Amino acid sequence: MAVFVIRRMIASLLILLASTFIVFVLVANSGDPLGDLKTDQSPNRAQKIAQRTADLHLDQSVPRRYVGWLEGVGKCVMPGQKCDLGTNRQHQDVTTLLDQAMGVTLRLVLVATLLAILIGVTFGIISAIRQYSGFDYTITFAAFVFFSLPIFWVSVLLKQYLAIRFNNWLWDPRISIPWLLGLSLASAVTWGALLGGDRRRRWTVRGIAFVLSALILEYMSLSKWFKTPSLGPVLVTLFCAGSAFGVTWLVAGLRHRSVLYASLASAGVGVVAQFALLPVLDSPSWSGLALLALVTVAVGIGLGYLLGGLDRAQAARAAALTGLLCGFWIMVDRTLDRVPHYSMQVNGRLMATISANTPNLNGNFYDFLIDDLTHLVLPTIAIMLISFATYTRYTRSTMLEVMNQDYIRTARAKGLTERTVIMRHGFRNALIPVTTLMAFDLGNVIAGAVITENVFGWQGMGSLFVHALTVTDPAPVMAFFIVTAASIVVFNMLADLAYAYLDPRIRLS
Repeated sequence: MAVFVIRRMIASLLILLASTFIVFVLVANSGDPLGDLKTDQSPNRAQKIAQRTADLHLDQSVPRRYVGWLEGVGKCVMPGQKCDLGTNRQHQDVTTLLDQAMGVTLRLVLVATLLAILIGVTFGIISAIRQYSGFDYTITFAAFVFFSLPIFWVSVLLKQYLAIRFNNWLWDPRISIPWLLGLSLASAVTWGALLGGDRRRRWTVRGIAFVLSALILEYMSLSKWFKTPSLGPVLVTLFCAGSAFGVTWLVAGLRHRSVLYASLASAGVGVVAQFALLPVLDSPSWSGLALLALVTVAVGIGLGYLLGGLDRAQAARAAALTGLLCGFWIMVDRTLDRVPHYSMQVNGRLMATISANTPNLNGNFYDFLIDDLTHLVLPTIAIMLISFATYTRYTRSTMLEVMNQDYIRTARAKGLTERTVIMRHGFRNALIPVTTLMAFDLGNVIAGAVITENVFGWQGMGSLFVHALTVTDPAPVMAFFIVTAASIVVFNMLADLAYAYLDPRIRLS
């Protein structure tokens, strides 16, 4: 393993050297950095030209400039050295500019990519299990549609129909009868497709989903829930209990009662803990929440080993996951309670359409969390729809291939449940090609965020790159490229290492 890692690191370094040199030469010859100053009529024009020539080292040859830039980049990986990515045309430190821009871009890219992976892989598995069903045809059609749509066009549509019209609707959030019936019908079709079964079961599920959805939407409309949203202790308790059943079904199956009891106990501890931790939850911090998450996992593992019996390992995993999900619902409830206060500060326009945050915002932790989330919604959906299509199709095709293998038939012949066959034997092996896709996609999404940031007015790496390329400013362009190139190389190396975990038959040496 160590030999493989070292060999891949050396190969990756050579790739980075070759690619950065090519891009550096192209950027250096793409325009004249002194073009605007040569037409300047001010008296100190010569002094400005001399200053920019010195800042950008234009008096040196391109290879010599590249070596100097490479020396500064080398300091970024050396302990005790300050990273030096050069200066731009305004004599600003590019390292500082990149730090600010990278935080904005990574916040957008990571959320969108993680959601695309989670949703795309899930729908891909279900689509493969129910091959040639109505659900399969619907997901296949939607995936091809999303994949063919240009992201800038999707972004404009989202701004118009999901943000502007939604914000206007919030002034008087009443659900009309046609919308109520349409949304309830969509819910019925979705749940019927997800749960599947014979015709009688599907129609029963559709009927129940239609009635429940209509009642819930009517209650939310009459109670003005969208003006003052909240879950409350009752819904938090129900969601925690539902999470316990769902996690148990995924991890071990509901017939393993000891695992279910451990999960329910973890959910119960979470529900009680929300009242005991009121002072902490009123004004939390990210470090405090991370500490609470670690404590939750520890308590869940303890409950799993205490109540799990012979299934201690599975019970510990299920209880820990249930505790984290219960904590998530508690945070959702606390965040929703703060929405009215945040809404007053943004004049009721909850769904943001431009920039990464609201300037001069005042409030506590939840106000800033809501602000970040509302600004993330539109660009995240735009990026996620495109990536979702790719993950869905790849996962479906690999799952179909894996489920026809001999070891899957052997697992079924041994009497294992279908859930165990799919999750433990099929899904794990189907993840190998999907892991390769993840590695490429993460790097490509960072590079492709240029368009999304431009449409939504985010001042991230994309805007930094576009502006620098327009005015022929090599240092910011190279800073953008080194981050995207390094991310692609690193993610691909991590994907190769993940293969050994997913399939022990693979020997990296």
